[in-house]
Order: sequence, then structure tokens, then C-alpha cells
Amino acid sequence: MSRLARTAGLTDVQEEILSTVRDFVDKEIIPVATSLEHRDEYPTEIVEGLKELGLFGLMIPEEYGGLGESLLTYALCVEEIARGWMSVSGIINTHFIVAYMLKQHGTQEQKDTFLPRMALGEVRGAFSMSEPALGSDVSAITSKGVKDGEEYVLDGQKMWLTNGGTSTLVAVLCRSDEGHPEGTPPHKSMTTFLVEKEAGFGEVRPGLTIPGKIDKMGYKGVDTTELIMDGLRIPANRVLGGTTGRGFYQMMDGVEVGRVNVAARGCGVAQRAFELGVSYAQQRQTFGKPIAQHQAIQFKLAEMATKVEAAHAMMVNAARKKDSGERNDLEAGMAKYLASEYCKEVVEDAFRIHGGYGFSKEYEIERLYREAPMLLIGEGTAEIQKMIIGRRLLEEYRLQG
Repeated sequence: MSRLARTAGLTDVQEEILSTVRDFVDKEIIPVATSLEHRDEYPTEIVEGLKELGLFGLMIPEEYGGLGESLLTYALCVEEIARGWMSVSGIINTHFIVAYMLKQHGTQEQKDTFLPRMALGEVRGAFSMSEPALGSDVSAITSKGVKDGEEYVLDGQKMWLTNGGTSTLVAVLCRSDEGHPEGTPPHKSMTTFLVEKEAGFGEVRPGLTIPGKIDKMGYKGVDTTELIMDGLRIPANRVLGGTTGRGFYQMMDGVEVGRVNVAARGCGVAQRAFELGVSYAQQRQTFGKPIAQHQAIQFKLAEMATKVEAAHAMMVNAARKKDSGERNDLEAGMAKYLASEYCKEVVEDAFRIHGGYGFSKEYEIERLYREAPMLLIGEGTAEIQKMIIGRRLLEEYRLQG
């Protein structure tokens, strides 16, 4: 086990879960990750292994067949998985967010219908907010859900849907003006719809098309897609929580825990980059000695390790804050911002330590160098995180009188 990124105060159960996941990552993910990534191949066997470990139901309550674990346990597992291959943690994350939103906001019928099968990995979740012209401005969503008798008719185009092809349940955010008078703020006229579909590409149900995988620089293996709704009919009982107009708040709650997940991914990738850098520095020789004995490299390793440790501490703090029942948007924003920025810096330093070999696809650091930038964008850019952090700080430190 690495000396870095240890977490104090874990229970025996948490330690056992993490040990099992770490062993799985070392034996089943790291040896095959780079070859699968270069082929952009979905990690079917790895996903099946995660199902057997129960990770798809890690935070789903025991009454629905899950393990009922905390956000901290989940985040630490994600950190380990991302250390092996960041794309695999993305497969888990979108599923987890939908399960979390169901647990927190779903009707009893929706929980009973979906959570037991999600815990087993039989139903696989994905969530969809973004649109082609949207970026970070969620209030500009144009996809609409219009009431028609006992159904809603959904129309619109969504973008950047992780697990778009492999998922069978998608939480989709749409405008729904029904019941909301003209002039209602956009965030109060949004609704989350639970869309069931077949896995695969093309027309996966009448009115719903998943065109195909988006070709990406990194974050390969996992399928990232568009989602096109054209007269898609959804029963009224598939409005998350049973009431329209709450979708924005439901999605933001999901994204908040998703930001802890992205912070955990950044920690995992940074930790792996440090491991690769410190190992290579002791093997590569220049001027008659390993480069690890050169002061310049030792300084670089010291900075990398410090960043790994700091990011991990902030991620753990954000997860524990959420588990305590307190508001954690400030801590989650800080953790996501710091971990993703530090991840980029640690990966680049490890890349530099490898010299010319870092540019070769034979070396693992090349893959990490392409994966790290996604964390700067996913679940909100650095600029969005700083806006959240700044606003919350002004709330906390507002002048009186």
C-alpha cells in the first residue's frame, strides 16, 4: 500500500472494502488498462468484476439490496479505481449519481422499481444535463417535456452523455412549463425524467436515438454519446419525485456528490502518476547515477507527493461533510477544483520525468497525460468551481450592518 493518501479513522469494514478494491485494481485493471484504452474498447470483464464486488450498489441502502455505505467509502473506492484506469471510475460515477438521486428524491414506487436492480448492476444508470450549445449555463436548456394526458412528450438534443450506449436508465433534465406561469425563473421550471431504454446505439426506443460514440482525446473505453429525443413518450410516473419543477435542484444535488467523485478521480490519477514517476526516476540513469539522486528530480517528486496528499485530504473532508448531513457545496467545489488542477500538474511532472519515453504509447504515463484534462471540465470547469466557492465564501463572511 502507498505511503501517500492514507485515510485516518476508517472502520474495519471500510478498510476491508478498500483492500479488496485495491487488489482488484492491481490484478484486473492496471495490467490491461492501457491496451484497452488504446483500442477504445469497453472494459466488459472489468465491469462484470465490479458487479461481483457489489460496487454498483455500494451506496444503495441495504433494504434495496445494496451495501449501504457512505459517500466517503464510495469516494475512496473511486480513487482506487481511477488509479487503475480513470474511464472505469466514470462508468461507476454516472450510475451512482442516478442511484443517489433516486434514493434522495424518488417516489417510493420509483425506488422499489429501480434501486434493487441498480444495486445488482442489472439496470445501469446515466444522467443527462448538457446540450450542444449549453456549456455550463444549465438555465439555457431547450429540451422540453410537454404534458399530454397521462404522459409527457420529450423533444430535444442532449450532449456528453457518459454511459449513453451501455446505460438502460437515463435521468434527463428538460424544461417543463406546465404548471409554471410565464416569467417563472428557468431553474424553477425544469424537471428530471427517468427514461428507460435498451442498451446499444441507434433508435433504442421509439422517439429516442443514441447516435454513436463521440471520439475523444482521452477518457476512452467508456462510451460518451449524444441523446436525441423526438416525440419520446414517458409515463407521468417517471417524473423523478412525482412533481415537476424540481429537476434543477435534484440534478445539482447529484452533481454535488459527483464533484466529490471527480475529486477522487483526480486523486487516483495523480497518485498513479506519482507512482510511475518515482519508480522511473530510480531506474533511469544519467551522468552515472539514477535521476532520482539529482536534486532537481527530488524537488519535483517532493512537490508531486505534497499535491497528492493535499488533494486527498480535501476530497476526504468534502465526503465526510456530506455524510454528516451538512451542506458541502463549498468543500466539494474546493476539492474538485484543487484535485483536478493538482492532478494535471502531477501528471505533467511525471511525464517530464519520463523524458522522451513519456511521449511513447508504450509507457502508461502517455495515457494519463491524455486523461487528466477531462477532469478539468467534468462536473463543472475550474471557473465554475471558483464562482461557487466565491459565492459561498461571501455568504459565510457577509459583513453585518
